[in-house]
Formats: sequence, C-alpha cells, structure tokens
Amino acid sequence: MKIHEYQAKALLAKYGVPVPRGEVAYTPDEAVAVAKKLGDGVVVKAQIHAGGRGKGGGVKLAKDATEAETISKQILGMTLVTHQTGPEGRVVQRLLVEETLPIERELYLGITLDRAKGKNVFMASSAGGMDIEEVAAKTPELLLKETIEPGIGLMGWQARKLAFGMGIPAASVNEAVAAMMALARAYEDLDASLAEINPFILTTDGRVLALDAKINLDDNAMYRHKDLLELRDLNEEDPLEVEASKFGLNYIKLDGNVGCMVNGAGLAMATMDIIKYAGGMPANFLDVGGGASAEQVKNAFRILLSDSSVKAVLINIFGGILRCDTLANGVVAAARDLNIQIPIVIRMEGTNVEQGRQILKDSGFNFTVADGMKDAAQKVVGLAQ
Repeated sequence: MKIHEYQAKALLAKYGVPVPRGEVAYTPDEAVAVAKKLGDGVVVKAQIHAGGRGKGGGVKLAKDATEAETISKQILGMTLVTHQTGPEGRVVQRLLVEETLPIERELYLGITLDRAKGKNVFMASSAGGMDIEEVAAKTPELLLKETIEPGIGLMGWQARKLAFGMGIPAASVNEAVAAMMALARAYEDLDASLAEINPFILTTDGRVLALDAKINLDDNAMYRHKDLLELRDLNEEDPLEVEASKFGLNYIKLDGNVGCMVNGAGLAMATMDIIKYAGGMPANFLDVGGGASAEQVKNAFRILLSDSSVKAVLINIFGGILRCDTLANGVVAAARDLNIQIPIVIRMEGTNVEQGRQILKDSGFNFTVADGMKDAAQKVVGLAQ
C-alpha cells in the first residue's frame, strides 16, 4: 500500500526523524492559511503516488501567501505527468505546503528487502536528489549499503559508518545517526516494504531533515495495522484494481490486449510469459486464488471485461481447491449474465476436469478449449489479433 509524502513524514516524525514544518491542503484557501502560519517562503508540493513531481511542474516555491495561493490554484486539479505516472498522468487533489530550508547538501537514505540475502538492507548515498537507480547504475561506488540483521536491527556503528561514508560533517553525525536509527525502527514497526528519504538534507546551519519521504506498506501485514488503512487513497489507485480487491482478487493492469484469469501467482507469471512467447501481450495479471467460488470467477470476468483494451481472454486454471467444474460453472454464469462478446480460451487441468469440460461443452457458448498452455497461448493471441 502506497501512501502520500505528507503521510509518510507524519509517521516518520513519530519515530524521531526530523521533518520540515508543513501541513496538507485540499483547497487554495487552506494552502494560504498554512503559508501564513509558516511565514514567508514556502514550497507547494503536489501529492500523488509518483516520483518526478518537480520535473513535471508539481513542486514550486512561493515567496509569500499570495504567491502560494496562485501556485496552489495552478497545481490543484492539474493532470501531473511524470516518468512514473505514464502518459495518462495523475490528477492532483491535495498539496503539501512546507517551510523552505537553507540546503547545503542533498543526500539519500533508503531501506528495502535484499531478496538475494533474505534480509533488509539500509542504503545511503551522497548523491541525493537523484533517482537511486541511476546512481546505482552509473556511480555504484556512491551507494553505500549495510545489511540489517533480523531481530537485531540497524546498529549504531553501522549508522555512523554510513554517515561518515556520505561525508556528513562530524558536528552533524550524531543527529544523522539518530535519524537513520529512527528510520530503521519505523520501517520495521510499520511492516514497510520500502522506506526512502530522497533527499535527506544537510542545512547550512548543520541540521539534517527528511525533505522528501516515501513509504510503501506491506499489504499482507495490514491486519496488524488497522489504523494505517485510513491512509489509503483510492483515487491514486487503478479503479479496476480497487474493485478487484473488494472480492479478494489480485489484479494488476498491464498494457496488452489478452486478458488473463488464473489461480495462483506462479501460474499467472507463467501464463504471461507464454503469451509473450506466442507473440502476444497480456492485458493484466488476475489471480482468483486457489479457493475461488463461482461468484468470484464471475466478478473476475466482469473486471476483465471492464477493460476496453481486452480483445480476448485466456482462462488458465489448475484445479485443486478450485475444482474445474466450479470454474466452468462460474464461466458459464458470467457468459450468460455479462453478455460476453469477445473470444474466451480455456485451459484447465486437475480435479474434475472432465466434468468441467462437459459443462463448457453443454453450455451453448462458443468457448475455445485448449490442449495445454502452449496451445492456449497460440489460440488466444490469434483470436486477440
């Protein structure tokens, strides 16, 4: 689950990470009120779930409250396009109005899971304010890493090593170490999958602050953090993905024209791969789960068909807990109730497969039943074209 910058900063501040003074604003009048409270010289920042906001015109400086009003009117309601939003962009519905700070240096701090090591890794760099992927690719020597041992956490000596490695002056090291330790505690306590401060700044008067902040929370741990669910902004998520989540379906929108309905994430990945291998392009990742009901299958179909780019659908099911006859009943019910007009290719194996195939055959609908995954992929790609 992604959250906004102002929300991430509020969480980090509770753990002791120093952040600039600022407040969220939903209207120009609210932006003016915040600007007056903070005093002359503020920065107005669009709040969307994407990076690159400054380059897209979503971050601007205002010398006073009057200019803050003008800027907020320009940014609120605009469709902000960045390298992370795609060409469709995101509509800005809220702003963060913050104090400006005398920046001497921009640094980088981040924590995420190192899947190769099976441990979290704390990253730091003197090249802040840039995309960390670019730093890692072009100047890897500037990206410092410390592995966080499970059950122990980030140690003080590791934080000091990173602080000195980034070139933080001795007078500011203790403050920087405290901020890094606080970031590590927040990451673990919140069950985050990513915590990033870019830039982490050093001011001319020797302070360190999180000038920007990004936190992604692990969806699978939200049952432990019911208070954080209110931070979810559905306006920032794909409407079909939001709809799918209501029915316990895992759906991710992609750019192709072949809709995929599968049970199990591994099978979903393999299905997308074989569609590409057959010369097609998957339109989505849709996992109905191992124990889907006929009603869930119907809802999955409805969500697939809501995407106008889908020209054909491949249903690839291995019948285990989800029996093939249950799937077939769901498919037939969906075809009848939803008036499906696009081609449907079905590949199923496993429990009650013969009963499932018979249900499809007797349905009166012109389903294409495939013999194996390769055959299914070739047929659905051909029909989509």
